[in-house]
Amino acid sequence: MRQSVALRGLLAALLLSLLPVAAPRAATVLRVAYAGSMGVVMDRHLGPAFAQADGIDYQGIGQGAYGLARLLAARALRADVFVSITPGPIAVLRQAGLVDRAVPVASTQMVIAYSPRSRFVPALRAAARGRRPWWQVLETPGLRFGRTDPATDPQGQNIVFTLLLAERFYHQPDLVRRILGAVRNPAQIFTEPSLLSRLQAGQLDAASGYRSAAISHHLPWIPLPDAINLGDPARLADPGVQLSLRLPDGRPEMLHPQPLVFYAAVLKNAAQPQLAQKFVAYLLSARGQALLRAQGYGPAPDHAH
Repeated sequence: MRQSVALRGLLAALLLSLLPVAAPRAATVLRVAYAGSMGVVMDRHLGPAFAQADGIDYQGIGQGAYGLARLLAARALRADVFVSITPGPIAVLRQAGLVDRAVPVASTQMVIAYSPRSRFVPALRAAARGRRPWWQVLETPGLRFGRTDPATDPQGQNIVFTLLLAERFYHQPDLVRRILGAVRNPAQIFTEPSLLSRLQAGQLDAASGYRSAAISHHLPWIPLPDAINLGDPARLADPGVQLSLRLPDGRPEMLHPQPLVFYAAVLKNAAQPQLAQKFVAYLLSARGQALLRAQGYGPAPDHAH
């Protein structure tokens, strides 16, 4: 009797093992490509909060905004939402037929971030407090300055424009060459995530930066005057600001400074278009704006691009 019961149990277990097992349902994934300086606010705050509220998975892709835009335009990268700084990378996607409309979601301004581990901290702190000219400190022999590539990242262009404005503002001709060397000086150029990590580790003394990124990464920073920090769209629209830059890489286009505004756009080939629209709306919501403000981002101008 015991053997027959055991045999029936064994047969039942065998039959159950032969039944098809339903595969676990794959989670819905929202992919957001964003300007590299937004890594902290996107991957630690906005993305996870949105994903938790909607019961989905979030995947962030952060790089230089021009480089990202070109990958998306070439269909070498796929995303649902693109968040750029400055209108330039949005224009790349519009020309590729991937974006119709982008909405401003935040703003920032140029600063000089510096490492708390730098041996030049006393001088850099004095500059931050207005007791020493910041540009003189950056010219100190031995100071290691970092920035991003102007060919792939708006910030790499923006530090050049900031210093061109500083040449006029401080009456210091040749300031760009004295601080940066060549426009694409390989000794100074790093990817945006690498730039910030090197600052935090003390491998660089100072770097170009956005106020928002310096605050979100808990890095000390030197504020720059409104006349040169690219944070005021009205100043950049002034006909008196005639700045242009051509990169030494053979490209014919002339570059001009653009306001430091973050734009969000739903991509036309988004795998999750409805979620993408919802995420952009979340960025503009009271909750999304509060998270942005807490990480050092300023309000966006009230217009779409």
